[in-house]
Amino acid sequence: MIAIIDYGLGNIRAFANIYKKLDVPFKVAHTTQDLQDVSKIILPGVGAFDYAMGQLEASGMRPKLEELVLEKKVPVVGICVGMQMLARTSDEGQLPGLGWLDAQVKKFDEHSIQYATHLPHMGWNDVVPVKENKILTELEKDAKFYFLHSYYFHCNVADDIIAVTDYGVKFSCAVNKENIYGVQFHPEKSHQYGIQLLKNFADL
Repeated sequence: MIAIIDYGLGNIRAFANIYKKLDVPFKVAHTTQDLQDVSKIILPGVGAFDYAMGQLEASGMRPKLEELVLEKKVPVVGICVGMQMLARTSDEGQLPGLGWLDAQVKKFDEHSIQYATHLPHMGWNDVVPVKENKILTELEKDAKFYFLHSYYFHCNVADDIIAVTDYGVKFSCAVNKENIYGVQFHPEKSHQYGIQLLKNFADL
């Protein structure tokens, strides 16, 4: 059973619709009680880092999530701001992140961006795997995903990076350490590529 964490942020309905179409069992988790008997966790997120961390704390689910992820090793994938929350700190805010990965969230240097849109990084971009990983199965070539962000995930441990994207600078757009995954893009908005990735996560 996949738990989609609903702490007031993220495209919950989009994830639910995809898993309905894939006939994958899921539930939307609003409280600690909803996290009983789950085998995988999706942590979505949109908006500002500090607000997202505050909302997660206010939900009361953080202690149970940490028990499941850090102690019981339940697979989790953080998506967009949900990925950034996996880091220790963020340039966007003052609150500490979850610290599940050794990373910091940094703001893009606009001077290094040649594209007319500059920030935020918005729209479709290539996702290039740098190592084999089950979550990227059948996405090894020509995969494009939808992005919307002004901050990127900087890994201090290079081995945690599984895919990169170029937006003036190459940045880690997908990461994995043991049971913890993160993707900066929005698979729920990325058509067949996103559906494949969410299926891969369900199949872990």
